[in-house]
Amino acid sequence: MNGRICLVTGSTHGIGLATARALAEMGATVLVHGRDGVRARAVARTLGRDTGNRNVRSVHADFAELAQVRRLAQELESGLPRLDVLINNAGVMGAPGARSADGYDLTFAVNHLAPFLLTNLLLGRLRQSAPARIIVVASEAHRRAALDFGDLMNARVPGFLTAYERSKLANLLLVRSLARRLAGSGVSVNALHPGLVASHLFRGLPLPLRLLLLGPGRLAMISTERGARGSVYLASAPGLAGESGGYYRRCRRVAPSAEAESDADAERLWLESARLTGLAA
Repeated sequence: MNGRICLVTGSTHGIGLATARALAEMGATVLVHGRDGVRARAVARTLGRDTGNRNVRSVHADFAELAQVRRLAQELESGLPRLDVLINNAGVMGAPGARSADGYDLTFAVNHLAPFLLTNLLLGRLRQSAPARIIVVASEAHRRAALDFGDLMNARVPGFLTAYERSKLANLLLVRSLARRLAGSGVSVNALHPGLVASHLFRGLPLPLRLLLLGPGRLAMISTERGARGSVYLASAPGLAGESGGYYRRCRRVAPSAEAESDADAERLWLESARLTGLAA
C-alpha cells in the first residue's frame, strides 16, 4: 500500500480505527476521520507514532450535518493529489426519534446520506486516481430489511433496529448503483459485513440497551481487529482488481438479500438520496 492514499471515515474508534492502523502498518498514507477534530488529530498522532508511518493525517466532519460533509469533500478535493481508497466506515445506531442537523432520521442520515454525498463529491478525484477502490461497511442486518420509500425517515418504524437494518440495506443498494455507474472507469466499489463487533456504533442507544450489548452481549462479539479484516482485504488484495458490485463476508463474496439486488429500488433510492442531499441526480 506504499504510495496509496486511503480515507477511512469513522476511524477514531472501533473497526475504523483498527482499519486505519492496519493500513498505516502497510505503508499507506492514511486519513483518519472523526466528528471531533481534536480527537481525530490525537488518534492520527498516536497511529503515526505507533506504526512509524509519518503519513497519517486527520480530517473531521460530523456526518449528522450534510454541510460538514460538503466542507470535508471540498477540503479533500483541494488538498489531495489523489485518492486511491475510500472506506465508508462511519456509522451509528441512533436512538428512536433522533434527528440529524438537517432534520432527517439520524441513522439514515449518518449511515446512508452522508456516505452517499461524500462518495459522489469525491468521484472526480477517485476517477483521476484509477485504479481506485470504494468500500462500504454494511452488515448482515440488511437481510431483515425492506425499504419503505414512503417512510425513509423511519417515522413509523417500531424501534432503532429497523432503522439500522434499513440503513444497511441502503448501503448495499448504493453499492449496486455505483457499480453500474462506474463500470469501465477503473473505480471499483464493494461492500462487506465486518461481523458483530463491540464498537462505538452503540453510542446512540439508550443506556440500558448499551449495557446489555456491551455486557453479556459482548461474549458473542469479535475484536475490532478481526472486524477490520474485511475492509483491509477489500482495500489491498491484488486479486480484487476490477471486482465491483460485490458483498463480502469473511473475505469471501456472498449473495446479499434479494432486496439488495433490486435494480429498481437501487435507482429509486439513488434519485431520492440525490434529492435529499441536494446533489444533481
